[in-house]
Amino acid sequence: MSDQTSPAPYLSELFSLEGRVAVVTGGSSGIGRAIAVALARAGAAVVVVARREAELAATTRELEGHRCRAASVSADLGSRDAVAKAAEEAAAAFGEPDILVNAAGVNLRPPMDDLGAQVWDTTMAVNLDAPFLLGQRFGPGMAERGFGRLIHIASQQAFRASLTSGAYGVSKAGLVALARSQAEAWSARGVTANTLVPGFVMTPLNTRVSADPVKVRALAERTMAGRNGLAEDFAGAAVFLASASSGYVTGQSIFVDGGFSAH
Repeated sequence: MSDQTSPAPYLSELFSLEGRVAVVTGGSSGIGRAIAVALARAGAAVVVVARREAELAATTRELEGHRCRAASVSADLGSRDAVAKAAEEAAAAFGEPDILVNAAGVNLRPPMDDLGAQVWDTTMAVNLDAPFLLGQRFGPGMAERGFGRLIHIASQQAFRASLTSGAYGVSKAGLVALARSQAEAWSARGVTANTLVPGFVMTPLNTRVSADPVKVRALAERTMAGRNGLAEDFAGAAVFLASASSGYVTGQSIFVDGGFSAH
């Protein structure tokens, strides 16, 4: 195929992230890692924020193996001071980010009768407070520069209770509402805010359910695609939401769930 007929220039115009900087929390495993790899391979310089240094190092090596610009920040996002510190370290790597992906999360699901304040506070701190604080740190700068992308990983439990939703479902529902509030505040100045909503995905965050083959099979049968999700299923949607081509998509929840929610 000649250069004149190749779709590459047009696709690059639509989806290239060249010159962009992305921060991905929870980017060392699961959906977050798949998104970090996708954004980096689409051209962004990517800063991965996560707790475990060994997994961070492995992710950074993978990105660099693709000849991508990558950096990492080790942080526990369960405290506001740690979030603030992580934000400054992330911005120091390649400059202020154009893209923020909030994929870090905890999945604590005791029965409602046993749900105490500690589980509630931990869940809200990581799943909702940290995305809010990072948005407050980076969103106004994005708006001032006229371009920004805020992408949150939500959950089916944000829309319907199942599998002992508890505090987890509440935190993810709050994340959906946060995206709408951010969209209302900043979209007129070029900053979009959206959520990606997985179905059941076999990631470390879902070990409680994935250990039960009967539940895993039942969840797969609930989809239209006939299978449970893979982390890599989120790569294309994330690149789209991070790119210039999604400039008129904001305040939305995009379900990447094999038809689970529509069944």
